Amino acid sequence: MSSKIWTAVDEYIVSSLFEADPVLDAVLKANRDQGLPAIDVSAAQGKLLSLLVRIRGARTVLEVGTLGGYSTIWMARGLPADGKVVTLELDPHHAKVARSNFERAGVSGKVDLRVGPALQSLAALADQNAGAFDLIFIDADKPNNPNYLNWAMKLSRSGTVIVCDNVIRDGAVVKENSGDANVEGARAAFSFIGGEKRLDGTAIQTVGAKGYDGFAIAIVE
Repeated sequence: MSSKIWTAVDEYIVSSLFEADPVLDAVLKANRDQGLPAIDVSAAQGKLLSLLVRIRGARTVLEVGTLGGYSTIWMARGLPADGKVVTLELDPHHAKVARSNFERAGVSGKVDLRVGPALQSLAALADQNAGAFDLIFIDADKPNNPNYLNWAMKLSRSGTVIVCDNVIRDGAVVKENSGDANVEGARAAFSFIGGEKRLDGTAIQTVGAKGYDGFAIAIVE
């Protein structure tokens, strides 16, 4: 098996199950044109996030790591009309591109984009009594995974779903001493979820257009 067949299967999934979506195509093109790194979730993964929002019956979503807003749009689409995604982005250029993409996708009214270091933004949310979120998606700098998960617990309630992306790292997650900060961050996510009594979680390995990786998914008890 190779990345070629993984990508072909991803394309088959999309062509079989999804309607053509020129808006999301334009979002990805805008991201490329503006020089953003091509690290968005895949279309199939984006649809999974949207479905998780709907399955949870979420009205509030917290996203750590906006990039160009592709995953944000998928989740916003899964929300009811009065739902809200609070999304956190460090890079002002990425945030500018994301705002334009939210306008393009017609979801600006559902999105609260906050720019700055995510740990500061998370602390501000807590200070503002922003309330507990129904679903939290963590997809930012991987070494901070345990810090983001710690804040996720503070901004959650019983029933909150927490999703942490990129936790398999081409299988390198099994290496105890990889010397790779991103791999160590992935392992830290597993340690946090496994060691937190209020969380019940698992992980899903994924292959596809984005290579070999996966999500950790947990629910707050």
